[in-house]
Amino acid sequence: MELEQLSRGMDTIWVVLTAAMILLMEGGFALLEAGFVRQKNAVSIIMKVFVDIAFGALVFFSVGFALMYGKDAGGLIGLSGFFMEGDLTHLQLNISHDTYWLFQCAFVIAVISIVSGAVAERIHFRAYILFTIVMTGFIYPVSGHWIWSASGWLAKLGMIDFAGSAAIHALGGFAALAAAIFIGPRIGRFGADGRINIVPPSNLPLASVGAFILWFGWFGFNSGSTLSATNESIGHIAVTTMLASAAGCAASILFTMLRYRKADPPMVINGALAGLVGITAGCAFVSDGAAIAIGGISGVVMVLASEWLEKRKVDDPVGAFAVHGISGSLGTLAVGLFALPGTASHSGLFYGGGAYLLGIQALGLAVVAVWGFSLTWIVLKLIQAFTPVRVSRDEELIGLDIGIHGVPAYSQDHDFLDIDQLRGHSAK
Repeated sequence: MELEQLSRGMDTIWVVLTAAMILLMEGGFALLEAGFVRQKNAVSIIMKVFVDIAFGALVFFSVGFALMYGKDAGGLIGLSGFFMEGDLTHLQLNISHDTYWLFQCAFVIAVISIVSGAVAERIHFRAYILFTIVMTGFIYPVSGHWIWSASGWLAKLGMIDFAGSAAIHALGGFAALAAAIFIGPRIGRFGADGRINIVPPSNLPLASVGAFILWFGWFGFNSGSTLSATNESIGHIAVTTMLASAAGCAASILFTMLRYRKADPPMVINGALAGLVGITAGCAFVSDGAAIAIGGISGVVMVLASEWLEKRKVDDPVGAFAVHGISGSLGTLAVGLFALPGTASHSGLFYGGGAYLLGIQALGLAVVAVWGFSLTWIVLKLIQAFTPVRVSRDEELIGLDIGIHGVPAYSQDHDFLDIDQLRGHSAK
């Protein structure tokens, strides 16, 4: 009994600490996106991150967790555990349900943060709150149930997604793509003559620090998914995570040097993140060499995907789709190629397991991509019927910080501000 209590205690500490590491990634998202956008929109980025955390946690507690992990009869959706009450005994965990919820809550907050970057500098704050509620309360929990709940239909088929290349990153990436297309490009981003105008990042050192925080938090993201402090694979997961991220970063450095004759800093930042996204599904199931290959390929394809979007006049200010949607897709499929014998229910194609696992991974990826893209489009269309999804032209030109939130990011920009004017009141 004492050993059992010790085990539960250690696992609880491990999961809470790694959940905190994942939550710290929101600071990374905030700095990364604030550094990539213009100064006049930095506050709007921070406000959206607060929305992600606050509304995401409350909605996932009341509704999302039940839909994702509650009992079900057909593998489609959970039906118990609303407000963390009711029957959740089927989860069979070595930690409390509250502890498990905290870890999963950190994940759901990360999902909506992916979409945030793709619509930066032009989405209306009210519309973003509404979309956050639907994403964290329905879109992500339902597809997450299919993959991660023991009774989910994709899980029963044998789909493998250890920490979320598909469930989190591909879903968030394709939702981000739909949102970016729906809301349209920023004013002046693409010329009438087809010219592509680059919007320079406001603060690349800030964006770099954000990337480093995300990099750090990813060790909690992946290793914490063991849900056990004594799991022997923790070290291997951390190593594959590190190797893939390093390979993604190195590949983006070398590839942009060859392609542009100079290492492109935003691409290098996103290259490291692409490697992290790519390894997330298979970090516990692939070799160190495979991790390097997955990360390196993700880093190169991310650059090509970014160029592809620009040519089609899709404006994604932080590269959310290229990093999360594309790299998440590659990482999901890579499990079907590189899964080592004995690590999962099926081995990968390159290790004599045949094409079954690869086929299941492809099916699961396709379902998640279509679900994320189509539901996002539908929800934004519904929101538009009640409130503007995009800010006005004047608000976009002056910047969302002043236009929507009534305060600049940097106080030296103004000596004094009229509080009544900024808060929408007429002067007395």
